Amino acid sequence: MKPGLPRILLLALLAGCTRSNTLSGPPLYFRDVTALSGLDYRWTPPQKSPLNLRETLGNGAAFFDMDRDGNLDILLVGNPCKLFRGDGKGKFTPADFPTHTGELSGAAVGDYDHDGYPDLYLTAFAGGALLHNENGTGFTNVSARSGVTPQPWGTAATWVETAPGSGRLDLFVANYVDFSPERGARLLCDTRDGQGKIVLAACGPREYPPLPAAFFQNQGRGRFTDSSVSHQVKSQTRGRGLGVAAADFSGSGKQAIAFANDESPGDLLVSTGSSFVNQADALGLAYDSNARLHAGMGLDWGDYNNDGWLDLVVTTFRNEPNSLYQSEQGKFFKDLSYIAGLGASTEPYVAFGCRFFDFDNDGWLDLAFTNGHIQDNVQKLDANTTYQQPSQLFHNQSGRFSEISQRAGPAFTKPILGRGLATGDYDNDGAIDLLLVDSQATPLLLHNEAPKRGHWLGLALEGTKSNTAGYGAVVTVTLPGGKTIVRHCHADGSYLSSSDPRVHFGLGSASAVEKLVIRWPSGTVQTVARPLVDRYLPVREPS
Repeated sequence: MKPGLPRILLLALLAGCTRSNTLSGPPLYFRDVTALSGLDYRWTPPQKSPLNLRETLGNGAAFFDMDRDGNLDILLVGNPCKLFRGDGKGKFTPADFPTHTGELSGAAVGDYDHDGYPDLYLTAFAGGALLHNENGTGFTNVSARSGVTPQPWGTAATWVETAPGSGRLDLFVANYVDFSPERGARLLCDTRDGQGKIVLAACGPREYPPLPAAFFQNQGRGRFTDSSVSHQVKSQTRGRGLGVAAADFSGSGKQAIAFANDESPGDLLVSTGSSFVNQADALGLAYDSNARLHAGMGLDWGDYNNDGWLDLVVTTFRNEPNSLYQSEQGKFFKDLSYIAGLGASTEPYVAFGCRFFDFDNDGWLDLAFTNGHIQDNVQKLDANTTYQQPSQLFHNQSGRFSEISQRAGPAFTKPILGRGLATGDYDNDGAIDLLLVDSQATPLLLHNEAPKRGHWLGLALEGTKSNTAGYGAVVTVTLPGGKTIVRHCHADGSYLSSSDPRVHFGLGSASAVEKLVIRWPSGTVQTVARPLVDRYLPVREPS
């Protein structure tokens, strides 16, 4: 994240393809129901100014079903964290949650001991916490006995079944920079404004040495081994990591782990069996479309153009378009941000949270972003930008995006200090809702009230040989006429956040599904013929 210089932005209008159910008539929008939901929480930033980099990176949030009652619960990460149980009807009630000291920032959700209940890993500056889920009744901090050691500056994390068929989730933790004032790290830097006047502001990440990622290998029975060195994760990641997400992008049956790095080239770790190798440079994920280094913050995997291959979106700094890396049959990637309609619209903002999701159930993955600068006094440096910035919503029209933020509801026009973003259907109506983090105010729980929505199908996967939630499973739905849609099971991605792991398909006008095929992380392939639609379907991996 580097301070942006003012320049004239060319706002190009990229006309997308049209189709029969294109957005017309009444506007689609999300309604802010935070006040009605019971989410009584506020992030309180330091009152002094200017703030330093540690004080502005913000927080994350999580949608997850902690007690397996079929209703999503919410975790808001901060100091303190706060847990809310959901009733599936839009109401959330505060629940007990362990207290923590230190600067907690992000959450990763995963059932590491295969007992059926999702556990938590919380990232932190000079810390981190592994919390075991006690059969849905609460959480116990097991960090000390687990072998998951504190990190210097843990940001994003993800749970990954790196050994296919083991059923064990390993933990990857992205680290940011060596921010150690006792070793001479500067809290603030002299920055010149447009008139050449020096203004103290948060230093950019290049002022600090990068820190590599950590890899904790699950040994079973609640124990982990730090395998960062032995599996080459420490040497193969370039640091300044702010986002991490895993997916089988190549159809190899193995999960690859992508890292969004801030002012360091992006990373893509691919398993060799006994270690990992970074293939980001070779596959086109290290730099942007002009082969330039950018400030990567959040990221997410998803097949946005419905060609059957998972693509990657990465959020970036002001004057840098958010990158959309389109997969070329899993062999390499091309950054098609401008061609796909994201480039000009995302350039003016500093983007953090991001998520592929089909909000109108038309069968095409849309995109949401949270935005906000990292210098709280940025207007003294650049009159053309602000610290708080509006969030953005992009509608996918057959593989081309058009921004509809102005039509999406007041929550998308209100400037916030946007950081974390999670998606989840908290009222189980088949329409994916949003949870946004405003790191200097309250969360925004946005109910999906799109007036024109297609049919849908949701899958609640249960692994037996694979990990419990089926993280990493790839699901293909075949519609009447032979059209196929591919989605994958994951909760990771975005920025410091975790989302509903249920696999959601928008089906458009199709009121039936011919079949769905699940390729589990274990390698098992399961077919379900003619599943009923417009409902959540539990699917258990054959044992």
